[in-house]
Amino acid sequence: MPARSRRSAVAIVAAALLMTVGLTGCAGDSDDGRIHVVASTNVWGSVAEAVAGPDAEVTSIIDDPSADPHSYESSPADAAAVIDADLVVFNGGGYDEFIEKILDSEPDKPTIEAFAALASSDATDSHEGHDNSSVNEHVWYDMPTVQAVAEQIADKLADLDPDRAADFHSRAASFAGQLYGVTAITAQIATQHPGAPVVQSEPIAYYLLQAAGAQDVTPQDLENAIEEGTDPSPNAVAQTRDLLASSSVRALLWNSQTQDKLTEEFRKVAQDNGIPVVAVSETLPEGTDFATWQTDNAQHLADALGQPR
Repeated sequence: MPARSRRSAVAIVAAALLMTVGLTGCAGDSDDGRIHVVASTNVWGSVAEAVAGPDAEVTSIIDDPSADPHSYESSPADAAAVIDADLVVFNGGGYDEFIEKILDSEPDKPTIEAFAALASSDATDSHEGHDNSSVNEHVWYDMPTVQAVAEQIADKLADLDPDRAADFHSRAASFAGQLYGVTAITAQIATQHPGAPVVQSEPIAYYLLQAAGAQDVTPQDLENAIEEGTDPSPNAVAQTRDLLASSSVRALLWNSQTQDKLTEEFRKVAQDNGIPVVAVSETLPEGTDFATWQTDNAQHLADALGQPR
């Protein structure tokens, strides 16, 4: 997927300096005898940590909440970390292409691609009025896929360290139990607010909305333009603004990591008209883990849709 022009550039030089000290010092350092896992982002890093526990070391290349994986450019330290890792976990689907480029030179490296594990049976279904001919790549919002990835991580770690296989699989099962908390909330939303119309500043929460039975009414032209890094048409912008200024939508899902003049305008229009704004993101906020983060996301959507109209 092309990098989007409206996104701020990642501070690559600073990241490279930090990672030279941090990443190369841990990935591939076998002095402690532990398996070393490298994840493309802290989203998948947190999933890996939930399964690995103290028995493996997990490093996330992108762990800055303000960084954008779409436009991230890898450093030599990143490449060294991937090459030295025992296992690499990444999103795939064109989302974190910097990892795939590094892996091109490491065809035998053990890897897990989340996009390939897409487990949602209705993942390719279309929203009403939307043409989703290409499956949404933000698969960490799809809990069945996340559970499948966790199980694959347990399997791979068990292959690498058979003596701790039972521990890895036990942690994967515990993690799956935490994910049930997320699906319980989305199931409740689907029951209490079926077909609730919402707008997204960017279609990253596609699978969350599917699970919640919500209807994304964002103009397709706007979503396409944002995904492709082009300027949306004035008509698409006007349609979105009108939706947010009316009482016909129940919430705005707003990507807090890709703020620009247009998305800020949408947020303000929503707030001015009493439309709840649900902030979503592409990497974990500081001080949380995957299950807590996704539970909060689902609950925030439930709270927004539960507000009086």
